[in-house]
Amino acid sequence: MDFTFTEEQQAAVEAAQAVFSDVAPDGVPSPALAHGPVADDFDRPLWRTLADADLLGLPVPPEHGGAGLDPIALCLVLRESAKVLARVPLLETYAAAHTLRHHATADLRADILPQLATGDLVLTAAAGGRTGHDPAELAVTAQQDGTTWTLDGTHTAVPWAHTADRVLLPAHTPDGRTVLALVPCDRTGLTLGDQISTTGERHAEIRLDSVRTGAREILTDPAAWDTLRDLLTTGTCALALGLGARVLAMTSDYTGKREQFGHPLATFQAVAVQTADRFIDLRAMEATLWQAAWRLTTGAAGPLPPAGDIAVAKIWASEGVRRIVQTAQHLHGGFGADTDYPLHRYHAWAKQLELSLGPAAAHEEALGELLAAHPLS
Repeated sequence: MDFTFTEEQQAAVEAAQAVFSDVAPDGVPSPALAHGPVADDFDRPLWRTLADADLLGLPVPPEHGGAGLDPIALCLVLRESAKVLARVPLLETYAAAHTLRHHATADLRADILPQLATGDLVLTAAAGGRTGHDPAELAVTAQQDGTTWTLDGTHTAVPWAHTADRVLLPAHTPDGRTVLALVPCDRTGLTLGDQISTTGERHAEIRLDSVRTGAREILTDPAAWDTLRDLLTTGTCALALGLGARVLAMTSDYTGKREQFGHPLATFQAVAVQTADRFIDLRAMEATLWQAAWRLTTGAAGPLPPAGDIAVAKIWASEGVRRIVQTAQHLHGGFGADTDYPLHRYHAWAKQLELSLGPAAAHEEALGELLAAHPLS
């Protein structure tokens, strides 16, 4: 089998590397020094540069001005963005665009997708549910009355909601169906409560009080929520991989230059063993990520549904990125805690990614349920 990336996927990586090469992670606001949200908005100049480089339109089909690339390409770009802690809603926009591409009506696709490709419309996605622990699709009720739907409920920890134009969120109908609603963030009845993430970024608790929306803004395909959730989870694994790769490179560089007793730290056996273990973590994160992204892209059959591969990828991403940043902090010593050095920012972002969409334990439980429902024998 050929495991190399396609020319289109490699071109996306090269374009992303060119854009992100000008982004300095030490310019990311520090949650350790902030007394509240680190910023009210995402990096708008970077967003415009991504649009000019045609990177925002990767999931958008060609007939709407995009490239029509697959989840593997999207994960490759997300991996590069995490290496510099890019403060843009790239994951949420990619996941929402991919979902709309496959599950929205033709009219809604024609209205929304061209604006996403040009960067003129910013989407976010709600996947945390009411508390961050309950099933997200049960957080909001959706009641249909003819061509109008009424939404009531709460979603927590929604990133970029204060600055996004629309939010794509799951809801459930009285008969137990799950739908997705694409709601303008300034719609009457929708209010945003301030929340602060581990990274110090401004998140929102979205409250919907009899929010009315038209039928064209509702995705009734029962598979739509699975598509959105799966790509958000897999994309989070891609972010963790990129962050982990950058932190491990920082650690290698530091221990190769820092000397004790006349020798570089990297030559000490205890240091070498720890960094080798983290390299193994990184390779496992990479292998499980591409397996999950490949299953999403191809729909290939396997012993378990794609959700099983996604759960395995998230388990490795959560555990791996945590161990990588912990080892990095340990081997950097006091220098790693210096707020003038960017490692503490990576540590905060790693903790956010570890817990986003469920920690390893939650996905281990989900994997166990899948194994019970689909015996490998």
